[in-house]
Amino acid sequence: MQKLAKELGVVIPVSFFEEANNAHYNSIAMIDADGADLGLYRKSHIPDGPGYQEKFYFNPGDTGFRVFQTKFAKIGIAICWDQWFPEAARAMVLQGAEILLYPTAIGSEPQDQGLDSRDHWKRVMQGHAGANLVPLVASNRIGKEIIQTEHGNSEITFYGNSFIAGPTGEIVAAADDKEEAVLVAKFDLEKIKSKRHGWGVFRDRRPDLYKVLLTLDGSNPSL
Repeated sequence: MQKLAKELGVVIPVSFFEEANNAHYNSIAMIDADGADLGLYRKSHIPDGPGYQEKFYFNPGDTGFRVFQTKFAKIGIAICWDQWFPEAARAMVLQGAEILLYPTAIGSEPQDQGLDSRDHWKRVMQGHAGANLVPLVASNRIGKEIIQTEHGNSEITFYGNSFIAGPTGEIVAAADDKEEAVLVAKFDLEKIKSKRHGWGVFRDRRPDLYKVLLTLDGSNPSL
């Protein structure tokens, strides 16, 4: 991937199953356009639900939320379940992220084939883009996987719908749930930066009032 990134002059986020001694992580290596390895991000939020029992084989990431200075932009990257947490998006933009990227594998729910979360999934990330005034890229796989279990087959149909959102949350490019696709969009990051500063959502933040976010149940926020 480093050779390919250098050959094409592109930035490539490489997802992989990482083994670190006795720990295992859902990780991404960020490769810059010159082929340099900029480092790792390890998935922070690990889900546990039917068809998505990741706590069985992944440790929670210990890198914290990271922003990578690439040739083209400062990119904040998080993985799949991380995308449902507004704290992660805000933490990356506070560190200077100009673009948010979420590689994903999400689809149907084996326990309820009538549950389709795709629109909810989109709107949550559109909200991250709009709340932080940054473009956002969400990539999701397509296809079906069937796993035989002692209770019968467990089936997931991944719903694709990869998209690129602009800094107000508007979708500027989108794929469907059937075909692989390449999505392209252009953004003037300097103009977006000016708009972000002018909008005031970072100027008017009150970190002194957010201590409750450091708790699990909202109690003892002064700790």
